[in-house]
Amino acid sequence: MSTSNLYVHLRQAFPADLDATAVEVINGPSAGLRYSWRDLDRASAMMANLLASLELPGGARVAVQVEKSVESLILYLATLRAGLVYLPLNTAYQRAEIEYFIRDAEPAVVVCSPQNHGWVSKIAFSCGTRYVYTLGDDRSGSLLDRAAHHRDAHEPVVRAADDLAVIIYTSGTTGRSKGAMLTHGNMLSNARMLQRYWDWKPHDVLIHALPIFHVHGLFVAIHGALINGSPMLWLNRFDARQVVALLPRATVFMGVPTLYVRMLAEPALTPAQAAHMRLFISGSAPLLIETFRDWQQRTGHTILERYGMSETIMLTSNPCLPDARHGDAAERRGGTVGFPLPGVDLRIVDDAGHPVPVGEIGGIQVRGPNVFKGYWRMPEKTAEEFTADGFFRTGDVGRLDADGYVTIVGRSKDLIISGGYNVYPAEIEGFINEMPGVAESAVVGVPHPDFGEVGVALVIAKPGAQVDAGQVIAALKGQLANFKIPKHCRIVPELPRNAMGKVQKNLLREEYRHLLV
Repeated sequence: MSTSNLYVHLRQAFPADLDATAVEVINGPSAGLRYSWRDLDRASAMMANLLASLELPGGARVAVQVEKSVESLILYLATLRAGLVYLPLNTAYQRAEIEYFIRDAEPAVVVCSPQNHGWVSKIAFSCGTRYVYTLGDDRSGSLLDRAAHHRDAHEPVVRAADDLAVIIYTSGTTGRSKGAMLTHGNMLSNARMLQRYWDWKPHDVLIHALPIFHVHGLFVAIHGALINGSPMLWLNRFDARQVVALLPRATVFMGVPTLYVRMLAEPALTPAQAAHMRLFISGSAPLLIETFRDWQQRTGHTILERYGMSETIMLTSNPCLPDARHGDAAERRGGTVGFPLPGVDLRIVDDAGHPVPVGEIGGIQVRGPNVFKGYWRMPEKTAEEFTADGFFRTGDVGRLDADGYVTIVGRSKDLIISGGYNVYPAEIEGFINEMPGVAESAVVGVPHPDFGEVGVALVIAKPGAQVDAGQVIAALKGQLANFKIPKHCRIVPELPRNAMGKVQKNLLREEYRHLLV
């Protein structure tokens, strides 16, 4: 019977030699272990049979908050093949957050780390969850104990393209965190598109060093390797020295900007060390142009930056190969996220929803087979975020240049309206980041008695450098309109970040909201 179950399509891409290595574990408690393609199929079948034995209703959710391990990857595959809905949860979430997600999603099954079983199980059972299992990154836990009693063959449940496969909660930086509902069809279409667009080769090997509770590590990286039948060098935790040492054994690496910065600090990173690599990809947070250039100089490779969201998976990408749609000379341009992917419609509009001229800033709206089904149990919010002609309002602000490249300027919620003028923090940060001695900056809006809102610049100095806050402001005055100049600058040792390296501007706004009033 024909099915759109994502696992079936991933399984079809496994190589003919099922005993070949699919995953080699580089660090963590299981370092040195190798898992074959047959192991992934058999182990996920056993877990899927365990889930099937619970006789859960269609669409039941499986919430997972565990440390990264190959077994946690297998649990994801088992949930797909069992036709259930996978709900990954950030390992940093604490009691109040976990309680919110479990109450909101009402999972039938919760899987947690063994050390958290006491408090997680209390929350889960109080919210009506029937089954709680544990899974450790050392191959321990009740999930594996129970699954060991089940058969290692399983027929994947038939699913339609529009059937729900995953709920992934947005970071909730403003208001209530929302559960983005992704279907089997959403993820399959994006995986196939990226396989073609990023020119995956039969011999490719992926270094997987990202968390797997997030779109980047779970869907983009894992789906990319599996649908290409490519083995993964698996790091339970990122280690810059280990990744640099692995480069001669791999061809593809996906990371967030922070990982590239840490690798640049490794003396062993040289053109010779990276010579075997085919592709370095960056996403989940803006890549500083300085990091982009430093990487080119140190390795001879140009990082490919792309853009996506929890609600859409990948939307745009700099070209991997010359792009016929944009001329044979299409290049990877630092500071941009490239072109809309084939099949993705992208437009930039003003506040009234009208398209803006080329080069002007506006709200980014998208439409395509990768765009999510809606927000879990939030029909009004879902309706609000889609236009009448089916475009999703991303909440991101950007511009499209004459060559078709998309540049992300920031989030609409980060927009500063000062004295009636729109101020885009990313524009100011770009100037500050180019100043001598500056490692990184963040500009946020805070209340002001005269202007309503003004910018405050938080600046990190490079190691050993001295940066003067007054000189930062003075330098900006020679480059930007006065209404864009931050009214205050502070040199700080670090910026708050989420697990994917994004600066948490909501925390900065809260910290400095009383600074000027």
